Amino acid sequence: MSTLNEYLDEKRQAIAVRKSCIAAGDGVPMTLTARVRAEGRSGIRRIRIRDFQVISDSEADFAGYDLGPSSPELQLGVLGSCLTHTFLIQAATLGVPLDSLELEITGVFDPRAGSPGFEHVPIHPHEIRYVVFIVSSAAPTEIRVLREAVERNCPILNLLRQPQAIAGEVRLTQAADA
Repeated sequence: MSTLNEYLDEKRQAIAVRKSCIAAGDGVPMTLTARVRAEGRSGIRRIRIRDFQVISDSEADFAGYDLGPSSPELQLGVLGSCLTHTFLIQAATLGVPLDSLELEITGVFDPRAGSPGFEHVPIHPHEIRYVVFIVSSAAPTEIRVLREAVERNCPILNLLRQPQAIAGEVRLTQAADA
């Protein structure tokens, strides 16, 4: 069984190869794509990304079947995944040993948001916090430097802190008469 520190050695090598490819001009921007379809009788959302799929659903009090996490829960999970991966990348880059890494994300989501009397409540998850549980022989100063590097380099954390404009459009196809 390999350890997290052995994985960090592999990660360090992969990062070195990736950086040399980028320096050689091989790195190009990628268009990321996710397709989401609402399905018939259940209304679940099937998210397809490359060859993977994730199911998103609502709880029963919102006409769901609780077959998967809700979109706000997925957003917290995506942030947690990205932060965890960025901790691994930065630990490998900085040579910070990690015996164990676990991250917990919390946020408040109020279903009353936007309703009369609750117009001031955000309709999105808010008060988002994360706690990282690290087991390491590294000095506290190394862990501080690691966290600073993570917060500087985590794509999803920075997207949420510095949102960008999102363009949208609707393409309507008329349904055939029954």
